[in-house]
This record gives sequence, structure tokens and C-alpha cells, in this order.
Amino acid sequence: MKQLVKITKALADQTRVRILMALRGGELCVCQIVELLDLASSTTSKHVSILKNAGLVEDRKVGRWVYCRLPGKNASRETKKSIRWVVDLFSQEPEIKRDQERLQKIVKLEPEALAKKQRLG
Repeated sequence: MKQLVKITKALADQTRVRILMALRGGELCVCQIVELLDLASSTTSKHVSILKNAGLVEDRKVGRWVYCRLPGKNASRETKKSIRWVVDLFSQEPEIKRDQERLQKIVKLEPEALAKKQRLG
């Protein structure tokens, strides 16, 4: 039950739902998520941390870059069902569709270029 409570708390925020929906297309660098959401990297990292703590996101570090993805086959039943529910519920939302369109452009940029743009921003 503790896992489900963590999941529901994590999903109680629109930004975190947007992150989950963005990750359904595959792994993203946190800098790409920052660009998509137009939030400070510290704010985005906090949201990712909450999702990770709930088991909804996994991450890996490569040099200075942190990459996030939806959990794999070893995810809990609650996690898998929760992600499926979110995807089913929000796939057709206009904001999610706009995010997907923006994300197609964002993923074409190298993390270094995005980070530089965000620093100058």
C-alpha cells in the first residue's frame, strides 16, 4: 500500500504527469525535459526525483548528463498499472499532444546545445 500512496502523490501534479507522458516515447535527458517544460533545471530535477522515489521513473548518469526513462520489466505491478492508466487517460489531451510536437524538435538537439541555450536563456 505504501507504494501506491507514493505513486498517487507523485501523480497529483500536472508537471509530473507531463514528464511521464513525455517519457513514453523513450529515454530523455533531463535537459530535454527542462526545455519541454520551460522550467528551471532545479525544479525539473525535483519533479523527476519525486517520480523516481515513487518508482515511476528510472535514471542513469552519463558524464554530466542524467537520462530518465519509464521503468522496465522489473517494475512493480502497481507501477505498470499506474503508468498504463496515465497514458490511457491523458494521451489525447491537447497539452500532451503539444508536448509531443515540441519534443520531436527538442530531441534533435544535442544535450550540450540545450544546456548552453538554457544557461544563456
